[in-house]
Amino acid sequence: MELKDLTPAEGSTRNRKRVGRGPGSGTGKTAGRGYNGQKSRAGGGKGAGFEGGQTPLARRLPKLPGFRNINHVEYVPVNVGRLEENFEAGATVDGVSLKAKGIIKRSDALVKVLGDGELTKALTVKVDKVSASAKTKIEACGGKVEEPC
Repeated sequence: MELKDLTPAEGSTRNRKRVGRGPGSGTGKTAGRGYNGQKSRAGGGKGAGFEGGQTPLARRLPKLPGFRNINHVEYVPVNVGRLEENFEAGATVDGVSLKAKGIIKRSDALVKVLGDGELTKALTVKVDKVSASAKTKIEACGGKVEEPC
């Protein structure tokens, strides 16, 4: 047996219907579309997304998703518990040192220190923002928070 000898199974295929090819075809004249009306015309029909005159879903939904405030500033959160784990007493915490420890991905990222966790070491924190609870924990241990916070 060769590739040229292969044929589909008996009855598994049928010829396509050729419409509008004369009275002998069985689908001549109106080509199975009936007589008049929108659906009998070439290109006729409702089209994708037509909902019977109701405003279509594509027009009811907003053009763009959500709302983005152009003045929004995104900070990378770092808890004081992470500072306790990664820094020695007397160390300076800034973007470069946080990047070196692998806590943040970019040294120029805006960082906010938050108050989750415990702190027992005196640290000098020089980041963009510090929450009020984090500031009290840092200063209670003898550390200090420096500007631009």
